[in-house]
Amino acid sequence: MLKLLESMTGDHPARPCVVLSNDAGAGGLELAEARGVPSEVVRHQPFDGDRVAFENAISGALAHHAPDIICLAGFMRKLTAGFVDPWRGRMLNIHPSLLPKYKGLNTHARALAAGDRVHGCTVHEVTPLLDDGPVLGRAEVPVLPDDTAESLAARVLAQEHLLYPAVLRRFAAGDRRLVQLP
Repeated sequence: MLKLLESMTGDHPARPCVVLSNDAGAGGLELAEARGVPSEVVRHQPFDGDRVAFENAISGALAHHAPDIICLAGFMRKLTAGFVDPWRGRMLNIHPSLLPKYKGLNTHARALAAGDRVHGCTVHEVTPLLDDGPVLGRAEVPVLPDDTAESLAARVLAQEHLLYPAVLRRFAAGDRRLVQLP
């Protein structure tokens, strides 16, 4: 999230209008406020598993800021079609694997267990299906012989910080061509 905020300056075609989290303790909220970007918190716990009510609360919080694009970054909640469909073609997510491989959690450990030689991250448009949707960007990293899930995750994260801002810049300008980082 911070790398996205930092990138949206100068001639960038997008500007941040709000940072929203379901965790009041998320460090990104304070970082956003320090940069003059409003923040909102919609905790999921009070909704006791009622996803639709939770998503309606998110929609209400977003409506006050009128975003054109939503960028998910560390938002680890499944979203229903009722929330995703109105944003179709305007919501992005980054995932720590080379999709369609390793949808869901524990991607780095899964890549190691499978003996993959290459791992990475993917930016994609969000659809109601988990970690699905048109791929807009990919970055690859080699899997090293002595890698652990943690060391691999650190190298992938460094690529995420480069890839997501690059994809957002292009996407906000109306260009959906694939961004491929080596």
